[in-house]
Amino acid sequence: MSGIPFAPAARLDGRGAVIAGGLGAIGRATAMRLARLGARVAVLHRRSEDEASRFLATLPGRGHFSVAASITDSPSLAAAAAQVKSGMEALHILVNTAGFTKPVPVGNLDALDDALIDAIFASNWRGVFATIRAFRALLDASGDGLIVNVSSVAAFTGNGSNLAYSASKAGLDVMGKALARAFAPKVRVMTVSPSAVDDSSFVPGRGAEFNDRAAAATPLKRIATPDDVAAAIEACATTLRFSTGNVLVVDGGRTL
Repeated sequence: MSGIPFAPAARLDGRGAVIAGGLGAIGRATAMRLARLGARVAVLHRRSEDEASRFLATLPGRGHFSVAASITDSPSLAAAAAQVKSGMEALHILVNTAGFTKPVPVGNLDALDDALIDAIFASNWRGVFATIRAFRALLDASGDGLIVNVSSVAAFTGNGSNLAYSASKAGLDVMGKALARAFAPKVRVMTVSPSAVDDSSFVPGRGAEFNDRAAAATPLKRIATPDDVAAAIEACATTLRFSTGNVLVVDGGRTL
């Protein structure tokens, strides 16, 4: 029987969190929410240190820092884990928000060439797995760890920016279930699965017209915001502590 109570928690004081893709829209919203609840946040990114420093200065609390690494470069992830180990008393939460895609119509098989397929899977599946692999020992050592992977409803609808993206996210969902079994009870693994998110930087070419069409087709009549996704991630760390291996859909009813 596990000695971890898994009781809901209102605060995250004393908990360390690493957010991969922490300077993206969902990463920033997640960092802000976790920091407001008392967590100490390490933002893993591959942008400039100036940009990271400006963002970290906006977070409530103290002791937040940035770690430069690429999720497709395992040696840099190992170095990042060593930096987190020396900079935090303990790591309790790993959030994987980093990813990559490019719009390609499903019927245009030639446009989805081998290089693009490999790049998508390298980022969206292998990169997430490599990040988990790099930080797993620190999460284990906490005795009460949590991994949250950000997937997509495209994983089960097949209706995403391209077929390789949908397949990579389906693989991410399966990874979450498998690792939830393997890591229990010391580390829980949850998956948050949004539909279209109001973040024009993630899918090139999508703008207000796409958002309006998607909102009209959604029962709650708007698309998800980065903070909607961050709120679900926060719930995994606070109110949903007796859950593992689950996919939490955040889509405003779009997939009904």
